[in-house]
Amino acid sequence: MSDAYIIDGNQFSAALRDKVGEGVRTLRDRHHITPGLAVVLVGEDPASQVYVRNKNKRASELSMRSFEHILSAETTEPELLTLIAGLNADADVHGILVQLPLPAHIDAQKVIEAIRPDKDVDGFHPWNVGMLASGGTGMVPCTPLGCLMMLKDRLGKLAGQRAIVVGRSNIVGKPMAHLLLKESCTVTIAHSRTRDLAEEVRRADIVVAAVGKPEMVRGSWIKPGATVIDVGINRIALPDGKTRLVGDVCFDEAKTVAGAITPVPGGVGPMTIACLLRNTLVAAVRLNKLHEDEFGV
Repeated sequence: MSDAYIIDGNQFSAALRDKVGEGVRTLRDRHHITPGLAVVLVGEDPASQVYVRNKNKRASELSMRSFEHILSAETTEPELLTLIAGLNADADVHGILVQLPLPAHIDAQKVIEAIRPDKDVDGFHPWNVGMLASGGTGMVPCTPLGCLMMLKDRLGKLAGQRAIVVGRSNIVGKPMAHLLLKESCTVTIAHSRTRDLAEEVRRADIVVAAVGKPEMVRGSWIKPGATVIDVGINRIALPDGKTRLVGDVCFDEAKTVAGAITPVPGGVGPMTIACLLRNTLVAAVRLNKLHEDEFGV
């Protein structure tokens, strides 16, 4: 059996950004509206700083307005909530994203709930979570949305497929399961405490690994021909003292069994920011009571 088809997240995300860029131009040229994304970073976490810079760079490339708010780690919860209230009321801001994690003295859930649901481009507000769970129309979290786009591009209709989501986080695992259910998959949610996890994975036509443990899912667990989406990003130490990024799936093993697989890096990761930009465009369209079909979203 030949190695699996490698799903190129860089290529896919570039195509999605191009599509979003066309939608942004249409919105600006026909309706004189420019989507605006506000990103809030509290503290000096290096990984978060890089991520925020990338978000703002990509937004600017698509001619979106980018509002960056970099706050010190000593910022109080009331100060942050006041900033969010101002962004909620700002007509130029269509999407609001508060970078997680937040400092320990700030209640992240309270902050998430303070963001207007129709500007919550992360899709974490309880209203959006409820809309997704009930099959309604809300904002969908970026990483699961990107995973679904890649699955549908590779497989077409997903109805009837047996899918397993390894991981139960509010950010990826749970919303991913709801998205797959909406596509009429038969969905299992598993996690690190699932009994005989390997056997559960072997039954699946679609495997989404989002458990946060390096190379936990082995190649022997994969059903021949299955499509594997690896959400994990784990940095491991090498014998020579260097480090490298690996996913939650043992790629070298799984690629000899799977029909298609995402690499780490270069798989799901690039899709997250592309879907954030897509959600910002969607928010701008909905806030102005326009029809999404006009903008290709």
